[in-house]
Amino acid sequence: MSERTFVGLDCTHDRRSRAASTRRPVRCRARPTPELEDVWRWLQELPGPVAVAYEAGPTGFGLARFLSERQTRCVVAAPSKILRASGDRVKTDARDAQLLARLLLHGDLVPVTVPSRQAEAARTWSAPGRTPAAI
Repeated sequence: MSERTFVGLDCTHDRRSRAASTRRPVRCRARPTPELEDVWRWLQELPGPVAVAYEAGPTGFGLARFLSERQTRCVVAAPSKILRASGDRVKTDARDAQLLARLLLHGDLVPVTVPSRQAEAARTWSAPGRTPAAI
């Protein structure tokens, strides 16, 4: 790992996402829109090189592919494998973003495989109940 800044993204909302970056000893937070170019502009403002992590989920793998094309390491984390303290029951977007950044910094995230665009499209197309009109 040659990165200087580790970023956690919580991209759960349509209009806003939460972002937190960590590097010793600086931390910063932001609320970029989930648009790929907006996230990229914010990442460019951080001291590089930058590594990014977000949870696999409904946001898909487009951001991971977008960042890979720009030579930025992006880890899509398996949500069920994210280490959480047993007493930590308060779940907010900002805390999730900070946790992802911290776990990425320490190498404690279990990544999922990012499928190619074709594989993801085939999987979406073949999902039960999916029709051409629904995609």
